[in-house]
Amino acid sequence: MNGEYARERRLMTDSQIRARGVRSPLVLAAMNKVPRHLFVPEGLRSQAYADEPMPIGDGQTISQPYIVAYMTEALGLVGGEKVLEIGTGSGYQTAILAEMAAEIWTVEIVEKLALRARDILDGLGYGNIRYRIGDGSAGWPEAAPFEAVIVTAAAPRLPEALEDQLAVGGRMIVPVGTDLQELVLVRRGNKGVARKRLLAVRFVPLVKAS
Repeated sequence: MNGEYARERRLMTDSQIRARGVRSPLVLAAMNKVPRHLFVPEGLRSQAYADEPMPIGDGQTISQPYIVAYMTEALGLVGGEKVLEIGTGSGYQTAILAEMAAEIWTVEIVEKLALRARDILDGLGYGNIRYRIGDGSAGWPEAAPFEAVIVTAAAPRLPEALEDQLAVGGRMIVPVGTDLQELVLVRRGNKGVARKRLLAVRFVPLVKAS
C-alpha cells in the first residue's frame, strides 16, 4: 500500500495537512498510508494528491485532502470506535476511518459508486467495513448507537435522525446548508446535544431517495 506515490502522499500529509494544524497521530498516519490515487478516476491519478477536490462521476466528488483530515480529526477517534459514514462516495474517507476505528458502517445512495468503492476497499484488505446501498439520511438505526458519525455531503439542516444515533459521548461532523455551508460538530452528552460551527465549506448536496 505504501509503494507507488509514497513521496506524493508524504508531501500531501506534511504540506497540506500537518502544516495547517492537524495534529492527531492517527489521522496523519492514515493520510500518509492510504493510496488516494486508487480512489480517483484513472485519468486523474497524476493529480490525486493535489490540494483540491476532484470529480469521481455521477455528480459526486472526492474531498480535498485537508478537509478529509480536518473532519476526521474532529471526530476525536482514538481507536476501537464504531463509526457511521453517510456517503461512501469514492471510498477514500472510508479507508481513512477504517485505518483508525474498529468498525465502519457506510451508506451510499449511488449504487455504481458504492460498488466501485467496495471493490477498491476489499482489494486493499479492509475487513472492518459494513456496506449499505440506500438513503443515508436515515442513518443505520438498527446498528446504532455509534461513537462517531461523519456525513460527507451537505445536509440542508442538521439531521436529527443521525443525532439520535449518536452514543453518549459521541461526536458527529456534518456540512450543513445549501448555498452557504458550514461544518458543524455535534457532541452528545448525558443531557442532550451541543452543536458548534467550525468553518465554511463547499460540498455536493446530500442525495435523498425520491
